[in-house]
Amino acid sequence: MAAMTSTPRSRPLLNRRLAEFGTTIFAEMSALAVRTGAINLGQGFPDTDGPEEVREAAVRALRDGRGNQYPPGPGIPELRTAIAQHQQDRYGLTYDPDREVLVTAGATEAIAASLLALVEPGDEVVALEPYYDSYAASIAMAGGTRVPVTLRPREGRFRLDLDELRDAVTDRARLLLLNTPHNPTGTVLSRDELAAIAALAVERDLLVLTDEVYEHLVFDGEHIPLASFPGMRERTVTISSAGKTFSFTGWKVGWITSTPELVTAVRSAKQFLTYVSSGPFQYAIAEALALPESYFTGLREDLRAKRDLLADGLADAGFEVFRPQGTYFITTDITPLGEKDALAFCRALPERVGVVAIPNSVFYDDQEAGAGLVRFAFCKREEVLREAATRLRRLR
Repeated sequence: MAAMTSTPRSRPLLNRRLAEFGTTIFAEMSALAVRTGAINLGQGFPDTDGPEEVREAAVRALRDGRGNQYPPGPGIPELRTAIAQHQQDRYGLTYDPDREVLVTAGATEAIAASLLALVEPGDEVVALEPYYDSYAASIAMAGGTRVPVTLRPREGRFRLDLDELRDAVTDRARLLLLNTPHNPTGTVLSRDELAAIAALAVERDLLVLTDEVYEHLVFDGEHIPLASFPGMRERTVTISSAGKTFSFTGWKVGWITSTPELVTAVRSAKQFLTYVSSGPFQYAIAEALALPESYFTGLREDLRAKRDLLADGLADAGFEVFRPQGTYFITTDITPLGEKDALAFCRALPERVGVVAIPNSVFYDDQEAGAGLVRFAFCKREEVLREAATRLRRLR
């Protein structure tokens, strides 16, 4: 008797909300780095670990049996208390660690859970473009409609047009998704810009989701949480995480702070995603958040020097360089090199000079705006950045 076979139905297997999203550009470029042996300045992870005392705190938690089983749904009390203390000490924002703090599997889950919880199908979500790729996917999973407001280069940096932002907010807008310091452009929104955004959110009764994972990596200007502006604490979900601040990106410890009502809503979605995560690492991050100010200052100064090292190397290689105010990343324009297609340029770059970068064009709905822009990560050892700069000069 012949073996029975079956075939999938003729319609596409991936649902239409996610049909536009395939393998992430980070996976593609990291695989290209491995295949070619190129220096990977694409994905934003450090090539050294963070503070030894924080790593030892995780080991101690493992050995002591803390967090090896399911931690509490909202996160361990020690970490929630440390997060609340951090917001109070840094920004004067008071949060109840028992009702207004939620620990997540990194900022990525915090973003997804917030959008799934707060956005109804058909709601518009206004976001600054170029945007980190998980924003678009999470909006799609929630059934929302993304409305981009494009940051455009002006006087050597990317700037927000507040009139364009106001025009983007229609009666169908439910939520404004902000990222400052901004990945990939490195823009840090100013106090005046944030005040105008806050006034718009209050006027139009918008919820606001703010991704502030690079809050401690500001080199020019200052980081000011949007929740600190009048009328914003009660409508803002603030997201941050430990990965970028402490150089343990693989631990995936993130969090949100907000009102009890908004935290409860987000937790309702979060509990059906990971339920809980990162048990022993939560204890370590609770200790990390209490590190002395010298750690945070040293981190900024180290990364500022690396930013300048790579920015100078990129300029020498012929790129137009937009020197970032914050984050791990430098955005460049490849058109002075006679190039126009960022994706094709990045796919060829490892073979040409042995360096991997990310095409910013994948972060845009407005493909023309991002067509010639490429992002490089500088969160690497100095010797790696120097070698990368040497290789990139061959493009001239």
